[in-house]
Amino acid sequence: MGELYPAKLMLLPPFTRPFLHQHHHHFFVSLLNQCKSMAQLKQIHAQLTTHGVSNDNFLISKLLLFSAVSDSGDIGYSLQVFDSLPFPNTFIYNTLIRGFSRSKNPNPSFALYNQMLRSEVPSDHLTYPFLVKSCARLALLRLGLSVHCHVAKNGHELDPFVQSSLIHMYASCGDVELARRVFDEISRPNLASWNALVDGYAKCGDLVAARDLFDRMPERDVVSWSAMIDGYVKGGEYREALAMSEMMGGVDFRPRANEVTMVSVLCACAHLGALDKGRRIHQYLKENGFCMSLALSTSLIDMYAKCGAIHEALGVFHAVPVEKTDVLIWNAVIGGLAMHGMGKESVEMFRRMRNVGVIPDEITYLGLLSACVHGGLVDEAWNFFRSLESQGMTPHVEHYACLVDVLGRAGRIEEAYNLVDSMPVQPSASVLGALVSSCRAHGWVHLGEVLGKWLVELEPHHDGRYIGLSNIYAVARRWDDAKTMREAMEKRGVKKVPGCSEIDVDGIICRFIAHDKAHPQSTEIYSMLILITLQMKMEDDSIIQEALAI
Repeated sequence: MGELYPAKLMLLPPFTRPFLHQHHHHFFVSLLNQCKSMAQLKQIHAQLTTHGVSNDNFLISKLLLFSAVSDSGDIGYSLQVFDSLPFPNTFIYNTLIRGFSRSKNPNPSFALYNQMLRSEVPSDHLTYPFLVKSCARLALLRLGLSVHCHVAKNGHELDPFVQSSLIHMYASCGDVELARRVFDEISRPNLASWNALVDGYAKCGDLVAARDLFDRMPERDVVSWSAMIDGYVKGGEYREALAMSEMMGGVDFRPRANEVTMVSVLCACAHLGALDKGRRIHQYLKENGFCMSLALSTSLIDMYAKCGAIHEALGVFHAVPVEKTDVLIWNAVIGGLAMHGMGKESVEMFRRMRNVGVIPDEITYLGLLSACVHGGLVDEAWNFFRSLESQGMTPHVEHYACLVDVLGRAGRIEEAYNLVDSMPVQPSASVLGALVSSCRAHGWVHLGEVLGKWLVELEPHHDGRYIGLSNIYAVARRWDDAKTMREAMEKRGVKKVPGCSEIDVDGIICRFIAHDKAHPQSTEIYSMLILITLQMKMEDDSIIQEALAI
């Protein structure tokens, strides 16, 4: 490890301590302001100790600000420094509480606050937002209520930073009504408070209330727009999410979209198959100087794969330096290859992933099992399933569903049934549904009937369960039983969900539902459909005539 500013440090022997006590602040503050790494910080700390100023709260507060709060810091080292201080002040306590509130384990924030109280060190308006943040991250509602009481007791309930933190905490803990109560008590809520409540409603799934609040905001920033877009995506309202992103680009203020916004919009594109829109976003990222983080790259890969452009997905993946990849981006490309039926390529990508030292997780194995389903790789599926268990991971019902599906498609019905029978948990509808489909495909009528009836009992309002059992009977030419299932649907008021498809036309997502004529150009659409059908029939007739002539 190299020396830090050696020429300067050599000019500071111990006999200069009286001089340091008059002028050390400027010198050491300058060093701390230039600090770039923990290695440099530790050398500065050593010099503070050597020159007898390691208990100077002002200098230590600067040191802790780097080690506890910066991205290059070390919260464990910060705590060691803190424990060596005889009389830490409010700012130092706040810095440590802030550091832990953003760390992997926010719990020590509360122990520090209790120590602060016992030591009779006064809290201030900067203490509580970080405590509240720790409560929010850990979803500790009761503790959050206690912190709120301390806020009121110490007279900080009117501080805007504290108020917005409380709103965010209550919403994060799932109590949006308490968040609204705090908001309504603010005479003039600032933008952060509006954003916290909009985000709270969106995260709790109340998109109507979130949108109503959003529309009434006196001003908005990129956080406001991102909260609504992300809320629509999480709620499955992908068309609304894209519409909101278009609105965001058209407002006079034109807030510059950030990474969070772009990830949410790309997710909406992926679910809608809006490839043109996704490509435009990719181009926007390039033209506006976005750093292609792993989150953005992963979202782009997922979008391209789900929109059918697997080669563009692979292009994004190969542009990421392999040493910077993580398990999420590998999962995206493995899953993308799987959904395109490229089972062998997906398995090969997994081998590359292991070779570069990235450790797989449950999602990795789910993607691999899905690849085996599409590629008919039965033995490989069993190997991956056993590997999942041998590495200490517990298979979920989704893993079982994939393995049952791959066995069933290969005609190994009895083996698939034995797997279902040996499951440590109750088989889900997806597991049973995969086996019922295999029974229908391979003529296992009796087992398909038993499992089909079980599925109907599990999901009595799911139209597909009745139709699946009806199809089992149809395969066996048991027409009366098939008719009985259709009648059972009517008696229980179960309606068959009409078929639906979507298409991206010049960046606009158009939805088509069977027998629906709501589209303004429905007359032209149905005319074209009739024309295409006639042309297909004519083509079939000509092929048949050619065959007969031969």
